[in-house]
Amino acid sequence: MLSLFLNAPLQKKVAAIALPMVLSNLSVPLLALVDTAVSGHLQHAWYLGGVALGSSLISLLFFLLGFLRMSTTGLTAQAYGAKDSDGQLTCLSQSLLMALLLALLLLSLQWPLSQLAFSFSDASNEVNQQAQLYFGIRIWSAPATLINLVLMGWFLGRQNARYPMWILVVTNLVNILLDLWFVLGFGWQVAGIAAASVVADYAGLLLGCGLLLRHLTAKTLIQAMTSQLVRLAGLKRLFALNRDIFLRSLCLQSVFVFIAFQGAAFGDNTVAANAVLLSFLMLVSYAMDGLAYAAESLVGKAIGASDSKLLGNTLTILALWCMLLAMLFSGGYGLFGNLFVSLLTSIPEVQQQAALYLGWMIMLPLLACWAYFLDGVFIGATQGKTLRNSMVVALMGFSLSFYLLQGWQNHALWAALSVFMASRSLSLAAVLWWQWRTNTLLSASADIPKPAL
Repeated sequence: MLSLFLNAPLQKKVAAIALPMVLSNLSVPLLALVDTAVSGHLQHAWYLGGVALGSSLISLLFFLLGFLRMSTTGLTAQAYGAKDSDGQLTCLSQSLLMALLLALLLLSLQWPLSQLAFSFSDASNEVNQQAQLYFGIRIWSAPATLINLVLMGWFLGRQNARYPMWILVVTNLVNILLDLWFVLGFGWQVAGIAAASVVADYAGLLLGCGLLLRHLTAKTLIQAMTSQLVRLAGLKRLFALNRDIFLRSLCLQSVFVFIAFQGAAFGDNTVAANAVLLSFLMLVSYAMDGLAYAAESLVGKAIGASDSKLLGNTLTILALWCMLLAMLFSGGYGLFGNLFVSLLTSIPEVQQQAALYLGWMIMLPLLACWAYFLDGVFIGATQGKTLRNSMVVALMGFSLSFYLLQGWQNHALWAALSVFMASRSLSLAAVLWWQWRTNTLLSASADIPKPAL
C-alpha cells in the first residue's frame, strides 16, 4: 500500500485537481469576511443584518442548484475516460440548457420566492427591507452563477482544475474590489454589496466563456444546444440524475438550518458558540471538497475507461489522503482549538460556551471526511440514487438521535450532527464495498443512459 501511495504519476493527477480547488475555495470565506466587514462598518446594524439574511437566502438557492456542477463533472469524466468527444459535448450542451432554464425560472419567480422566504423572518422591518433589497439585486446573477457551475463541472470532468480555479479566484477577487469601491467609494451601502456580486459573477462568466472557446467554437456549441433543445430526450435523462442530487442537497441543508434555529433556542451565547465551531467544520469541508473534486473527476474517468485497476488505485490513494487530512484537522483542533476560538470571538461567554462543545469538533473531522470523499466517488460514478438514499438514511439518524438525546440540549445537537456524518460515511462505504466485492461498481455507475448526439 505504501508503494501505491507513493505512485508518482497518480499522485500528481490527484494533486493537480485537488490542490487548485482547495486553494480557490479559500477565496470563498475571504469574500464572506469582506462582505461582513464592509456591511459591519456602515452606520446602522440593520445593514449587516440585511446582508446576512439576504445572502443566506441566495446561498441556499444556489447551493440547492449545485447539482449542475456535480452531474456535469461525473458525466463528462466518464465520457472523457471513454474518449467520447461527442458525449462530452452533449453533456455540456444539455447542462447549459438546464442552467439557462433554471436561471429563467428563478428570475421569473423572484418576487414570490422573496415574499415566502421573508415571511418566516422574525427580523426587524429595517433588516427585512435591506435583505429584500439585497435579494432583488443579487438574484440577477443567477444566469452567470448557474452557467459557471456547469463550466467548472465540465472542465473538472476533463481533468482540468486550473480553469475552475481561475474562475473562482477572479470572481471572488473582483467581488472584493467592487465591494470596497461601490460601498466605501460610491456610498451605495447594501445595494453596492449586492451589485458587486452581480458584476463579479458576470466577470467570471466572461472568463469561463473565454476559456471554453479555447476548446470548441461558439458555432459548434450553439448547434449542439439547439439539437438537444429540439429533442429534449437527453434533458429528461439529465433531470433524473440532477433530481436525486438536488434531494440529497436539500436533506443536507435542512440539517444545518435546523441546527441554526434550534441552537438559537438555547440562548444567544450558545448559538454564537455553535456558529464559531461550525466555521471549523466549514474549513474541513473546503479542504475535503478539493479531494472530492479529484474523486469525481478521476473516478469518472476510470469508470468511463472501464479500467478497474485504475479505479482501485485511485480509490486507495484518495482514501489515504482523506484519512491524513482528517487526522490533521482533528489533531489541529485538539491542540489549538481554544486558540482558534479566541481568534474568532473576543466575548468571554461565547469562548466558554465553545470550549464546552469543542470535543465534538475534534471528533467530527474523522467522521465527516469519509462522507465528503465518498460523495465525490459516487458523483464521479453518477449514482445519484445512492447519494440520495444515503442522505435520507443519515437525516433519519440525525432526527432520531436528537429526539432521544434532546435532554442534553446543545450537546444533543452536536451528537446528532456526529451521527448524521457517521451515517453518511458508513452507508456510502457499505455500498462502495458491496459494489467492489461484486464487481458491479463499473457497471452500476449509470443511473441514466449515456448521452448521445
